[in-house]
Amino acid sequence: MAICPTPAAAATATTAHSNNNNKNNNFLCSHALDAVHIRRAAELADKSAGFTSPHPNFGCVIATQSGKVAGEGFLYAQGTRPAEVLAAEAAGNFSRRGTAYLNMEPGDCHGDHAAVSALVQAGIERVVIGLRHPLQHLRGNSIRALRSEGLQVHVLGEDLSGKLIEEARKSCLLVNAPLICRAASRVPFSVLKYAMTIDGKIAASSGHASWISSRTSRNRVFELRGRSDAVIVGGNTVRRDNPRLTARHGGGHMPMRIVMSQTLDLPEEANLWDFSDVSTIVVTQRGARKRFQKFLASKGIEVVEFDILNPREVMEYFHDRGYLSVLWECGGTLAAAAISSGVIHKVFAFVAPKIIGGKNAPTPVGELGMVEMSQALDLIDVCYEQVGPDMLISGFLQPIPDATPVIPSVDETYEIDPTVTPYESRIIFFYKTWDPYGAFSNFSSHAIKMPDASGDYATWLSVEHYYQAQKFVGVDDPVARDCVGNIKSAKSPEEAARIGRSMQRQQPDLVRSDWESVKIEVMYRALKCKFSIYPHLNSMLLSTAGSVLVEASPHDLFWGGGRDGEGLNYLGRLLMQLRSEFLGESPTSS
Repeated sequence: MAICPTPAAAATATTAHSNNNNKNNNFLCSHALDAVHIRRAAELADKSAGFTSPHPNFGCVIATQSGKVAGEGFLYAQGTRPAEVLAAEAAGNFSRRGTAYLNMEPGDCHGDHAAVSALVQAGIERVVIGLRHPLQHLRGNSIRALRSEGLQVHVLGEDLSGKLIEEARKSCLLVNAPLICRAASRVPFSVLKYAMTIDGKIAASSGHASWISSRTSRNRVFELRGRSDAVIVGGNTVRRDNPRLTARHGGGHMPMRIVMSQTLDLPEEANLWDFSDVSTIVVTQRGARKRFQKFLASKGIEVVEFDILNPREVMEYFHDRGYLSVLWECGGTLAAAAISSGVIHKVFAFVAPKIIGGKNAPTPVGELGMVEMSQALDLIDVCYEQVGPDMLISGFLQPIPDATPVIPSVDETYEIDPTVTPYESRIIFFYKTWDPYGAFSNFSSHAIKMPDASGDYATWLSVEHYYQAQKFVGVDDPVARDCVGNIKSAKSPEEAARIGRSMQRQQPDLVRSDWESVKIEVMYRALKCKFSIYPHLNSMLLSTAGSVLVEASPHDLFWGGGRDGEGLNYLGRLLMQLRSEFLGESPTSS
């Protein structure tokens, strides 16, 4: 196995190859150029890792007829300007008769044709796409739209093949591995990370572990956290290390912190109970230490109980909450359980050039029940990288699935669950904006215009932007006013929600005094505006007449339906109320 080449080295090699003027090699050279530009599109897409979740990472490169790069762009986050729009603007007139390279087919969700329109209007003649969209209801839509406009579309692995093309396609798989794995396996993409000495210890026999790896390696861990939706540890790690699990050197994204403890034998004082920067969720066995659960709840810590606490059950739950990627920074016992449960997809092992010894010193992975070396788990696509004085070894425990995930239709649901019959009222669930009915979400990227206190209309990038800002509108405090401005300028609904929720947690005194009594009306006004100004959204809502609408968030017991249907589902109620009004019906009781 070789050291993994950098994109720059690969680009240099393929570019040098393209200088060959032999006629038989010209075809290969064109493929090499396609491969170089697709790799660059994937590299650009990777810049948004951690910010786009739960949506794909998109990058776009536009090249002239001669193959020279004319424009580039990447999607910062859901609700921001598409990569194709940014690349076309950067290329200007140089995009005429050029080629656009996309690491993934655009996700043409709910009438948003901006990506396709940008390429058509820019005069692009050819589009090379690394991957079709992995979600079945979006797969192929944009490819068909581009071809219907007369553009030539080549998809790697279908229309283009060869070793260079396959390597470029792999880079596209890697940059969206969390989305692909999550969609195919119904659990988030999980990475196990640990630091160990060269003799395989993660701590001394005493339990002391600070620090095994170098500062350079620890900074790299902060980057890994910043690319994840959540970081998970076990009770032993909380008791022994008292970690913070922040991404303080990894950029602007802060992952959720998850503690997995069967007995809740946890300290009352811990850094993880301080959620001034980011929240913590504790998952445990049902009935464990009820008094301590109340203590955690009093500090604002969310506690989720499971009948059977194991890694797969926990990951399936967080899949339902919309998490794409989880970083496991746990001890050997929990690591072994996670591997045995089949939820770990990739491993990052930082190996420090140190020897600590100790017969009872802990190791990164506990008992797996293997008795012969032939049973050992082999990593796939292994890479070696020196990080300061340490060696980083990474690889996949499971191959990235190259298959289209099956999203059952409503009719198929009846066959899957015989307790549901076609004669009952149809229930339509929606949650994330990638769902078939995802446009119903307050996070969907549909801008609205709402009046302010003076009667002037202001544009908000989404319903969620408007909703979060209204928590602080009218509060006579400069911090509150600044917060409203920050929310309004947030680049995505997810970012707006993080700003609003964080301020609400940290300074509850800045939240307007009547918020609890007006928040439903605030949401209703924003939703009514959204479904009034977008005809295709209005038609989608009316098409659900006779169906029950349920916001399927498993953790939001106010706006959502909750984990077991115990939620109040106010978002679904408001949408059904709007539907009745648009249909001219008298609003039904909710």
